[in-house]
Parts: sequence; structure tokens; C-alpha cells
Amino acid sequence: MITFDKKVLWMTFFISPLAIANDSLFTVMDDPATAKKDIEMSISGGYQVQTGNSKSSNLTAKSALTLYSSNLAYSFWGNATNNSSNDKRSSETYQLGARTRYNLTKYDYLFGQASWLTDRYNGFDYKDVFAVGYGRQIFDGPIHSLKVEAGPSVRYEHFTSGGHEITGLGYIGANYEWKITDNTSFKQGISFFTRLSNDSSAISETALQVAMSERLSLNLIYNVNWNDNPPLSAPKRISTKTSIQLGYAF
Repeated sequence: MITFDKKVLWMTFFISPLAIANDSLFTVMDDPATAKKDIEMSISGGYQVQTGNSKSSNLTAKSALTLYSSNLAYSFWGNATNNSSNDKRSSETYQLGARTRYNLTKYDYLFGQASWLTDRYNGFDYKDVFAVGYGRQIFDGPIHSLKVEAGPSVRYEHFTSGGHEITGLGYIGANYEWKITDNTSFKQGISFFTRLSNDSSAISETALQVAMSERLSLNLIYNVNWNDNPPLSAPKRISTKTSIQLGYAF
């Protein structure tokens, strides 16, 4: 819970389309055949600072650009997060990515994705992941929407403790959306990477979106990052993040 008093200043700035972009997920994108615009762009940012008996700050920034044609879509995105407590940095993450989708039929498509991540507080100087494969639009109704995809991927990791590793993996991604009411939507996305040996990882994003007006929305987002074989410098397998964002469509 956020308490507003003289010792705490909490500020948030968020600009984006009303749809929540899964920038942190390595997963499926919207159908270019149903896109309402040729170009979509979103920019978001947030800043939180607390002073008094303890000092802490949090800074986040995201951006995304998507280009659509009748059967093809390209998306480029990036985000950054920094946290500090009592003038000591506690986390620092930077991420860039690109993805494309080509429709074969109304329900079938091909995809390609690539991402770059640096997260030294979780053991990675940088991590590169690439994947290609086949996707399927299971259903796309006015109330429920579900997309799944799968294919081979390659991951390159350079660890903060030294050394690097190249791994071939299988990739599965899925996006589900439930339009609960005219102004409330539930969204769930997941990216899962695995190989036959003991080396799997997953990212989950759960979101509840409430439209406050035609252009303004409130978003509650919960992220889970799971790594079955984490680096020695960051041994915890699960990390989570909860955020509240105010969205504006333009």
C-alpha cells in the first residue's frame, strides 16, 4: 500500500495505448490483419522516491513501436528499471527487443523474435535470446482471445561471475485476454524456454486493466521471472514485480 504523507513523494507518468504491451515478455504479438492503425507507439515512465527514516527510489521507462501491413507486423521495444535504497543501487535492468509476425492464414502465422537483456543484479552482464517458429490464433472473439506459438531458440549468456554459455532451447509462448466488462480486461502472457536437461526458464505477466475514460486507463501488473538453473551470483530461482500504471491513449 502506498501512503501519502510529508515523508513520501510518489509520482507516476504513463503514456501508452490502452492495450498493455508485453514489452517484458518474449511472446506473441497482435494480429496485423485486425490492426486499427498502420503505426502504433507507446511511451511510459514512472518515478518513486521516499525520504525520512529511510531513502529509496525507483525509476522505470518503456517504449514500443509497431508497424502493420495486411499480413505482416514488426515491433521494436525497450525498457529500463533502476532501484536504490539508502543511496545504494539494488537493481538495474535494461532490455531491447524486436519481433515480427507474418500471417499464413486467418489463424496461422510465422514469427521471429530477438531480445537483449542486461541484469547484473540477477547474475547476467547480458543475455541474448533468439527464436523462430509457428503460431496459432486459437480463438479471437469479442470476449476471449488466445494465441499460442512454439519453435526453436538459441540463448547466449554472459555471467557477471565470469564465463559465458550458448544453449539451444525450445520456446513456447501464449497470450490470453478476457474482456470482463466494457471497460475491464484481464490479460495473461507467458514465455517458456526449456531443453531436455535441467535448464528451463519462464516469464509470466498478469494484468488487470480498467478504462477510466475513452483515453485514460488504470493498469495493475504482476510479473514473475523463474529460472530453474540460476547463475551462482544470483541463486534465487524466482523474482517478482508488481506495478500500478496510469495509461493514456493518443
